[in-house]
Amino acid sequence: MSSFLDDLFKKVFKPSDKSPMRLKENFVIKEIEQTDLDLWIETEESAQLFALVYKNYHFKRTGINGRPQVHIFDSPYANGFAVTYENPFNAKSFSRLFLAFSQRLLALGYEQVSLDRKFEEINDQVKVTEKFYFKPPIQLPAEGELISQLYGNVSLEKVTIDNEPSYIKLLATVYSDRLYQDAKSFDQLMDGIFEKY
Repeated sequence: MSSFLDDLFKKVFKPSDKSPMRLKENFVIKEIEQTDLDLWIETEESAQLFALVYKNYHFKRTGINGRPQVHIFDSPYANGFAVTYENPFNAKSFSRLFLAFSQRLLALGYEQVSLDRKFEEINDQVKVTEKFYFKPPIQLPAEGELISQLYGNVSLEKVTIDNEPSYIKLLATVYSDRLYQDAKSFDQLMDGIFEKY
């Protein structure tokens, strides 16, 4: 009986000679990368790239596409944006921007829950996703008070395809729970991330 089922499954779900690669690992930012980031954040290049992304975010909200392109995600429970890898970015500045966004989220009161890297083989290409996950700090509210969710939980991803940067995506997902205060507006989160620039 089991061989009959095995044969049936093999006919319905044809086995692949080569199963696609999938690997996920946790990692940490090295001290040398953090030092490099700290120095870069103080440069004119950093200020110009932050200002450009923020300007293009506002352009996109009014229907104007700038370069580099910014995409907006807008729904009742999740809001975010993505910026594509194109001029004037290079691989190093794009990676630094990703790490700088993470530093700004920490400065806004978030706690980093995880940082992982996922490798996937998709259509003979290798997609690498580096992802930070942030949550508001754990709080014990006073009786009768609601818990602050800040802007919701935030994920921050940098996607690379075949060793070529593709995009950075930031997504804030709000709680719809009566124990929590309403999330602060996504516009305030954007202002907080970009206010220094």
